[in-house]
Amino acid sequence: MRLLEDSKLLGILECLLFAAGDEGLSLKQICSTMDIGEEKAMSLINELQTNYNQDPNRGITVTALAETYQLATKREFADYLARLVESPGSSTLSQAGLETLAIIAYKQPITRMEIEEVRGVKTERPLQTLIAKGLIMEVGRAEGTGRAKLYGTTREFLDYFGLNHLKELPELPKQLDEDELQEDADLFFSTFKDQIE
Repeated sequence: MRLLEDSKLLGILECLLFAAGDEGLSLKQICSTMDIGEEKAMSLINELQTNYNQDPNRGITVTALAETYQLATKREFADYLARLVESPGSSTLSQAGLETLAIIAYKQPITRMEIEEVRGVKTERPLQTLIAKGLIMEVGRAEGTGRAKLYGTTREFLDYFGLNHLKELPELPKQLDEDELQEDADLFFSTFKDQIE
């Protein structure tokens, strides 16, 4: 009975870490969400990490960064990830990537949750793509619970779009609602899409 219970708890932990993405989860968040104590949570984290690390056919593992736990790719597969990022098929930005980039450009620094509030959909993959292309980066942590990552544009972003400074971004009308902001930002970035392609 205990084995089945631990197996289910491992599945729940894996699910939570996957859903949290690059934000990761603190030990406190894991304990609270799973309704377990710190000792049990650490035991599950260690067991999940051991399971990943002992199976050479698994491409991910559990890592601890800045007091949060998250799923990450194994280092031995880094060459394949580099090929994916450098492959010709990955040289263009999707509509989701352009939307995400526009929101970050105009509202930075901004958290993933704030971006998702504007877009109305998950933004994890577009963020990863934009980071891999060097167009955005983590620029700090938000105040308050969870200390979410804040994202901003990079020097490469300015180079891609022929800008010297963010002040050169087209001005948006003052009292736009979120939909109008999105439309204007999409329009601006569609002009420069050819440069990325």
